[in-house]
Amino acid sequence: MLKLRVSDIKQFVYCPRILYFTYVLPVDKKVTRKMTYGQERHVELDCLEKRRKLKRYNLAEGERKFHTHLYSPRLGLEGKLDLHIICGQEFFPVEFKNTLKGPGLNHKYQLTAYAMLLEDVYRRPVRYGFIYLIPTGTIHELEITPNMRQHVKEIMTKIRCMVKGQSMPGTAIRKQRCVDCEYRKFCGDVI
Repeated sequence: MLKLRVSDIKQFVYCPRILYFTYVLPVDKKVTRKMTYGQERHVELDCLEKRRKLKRYNLAEGERKFHTHLYSPRLGLEGKLDLHIICGQEFFPVEFKNTLKGPGLNHKYQLTAYAMLLEDVYRRPVRYGFIYLIPTGTIHELEITPNMRQHVKEIMTKIRCMVKGQSMPGTAIRKQRCVDCEYRKFCGDVI
């Protein structure tokens, strides 16, 4: 079974061709200004987040764990989670996102995949997670439902089938995503 990264889930929902150019036809991608800026903001936020209270997450107390590497042999999935909070017997994944648009579907399924990894590692159900929007400092609570978990599994199956069959998927549904894409020059049929 092909071991996938949680970021693959996010990328597949955003545009499945990103995974094609990652696994099937690997190419040198261009690091965009947006990607560099996002990485810098993550570092700044880590420093601030360590000093803040958990009240922002509607939690009275808990322990924060930053940049935890998680792996599930059962799922064939791994990733490095920005933050997770341990509050008693409950676990809450937190993903930091540098966007003004609000959490996208790709972010929600990425968070769901991290919840599934936490469940495998800690052997406890994960019912909720949080998406922290860096520019506005707003936190969005997300319920992790059985349907969302099932959809993540279906996405992983689609990725593995695409890689095995070496078939190029269609383009992103929203063509404006192609404008800043690091793989744009490899897609001859977009913009």
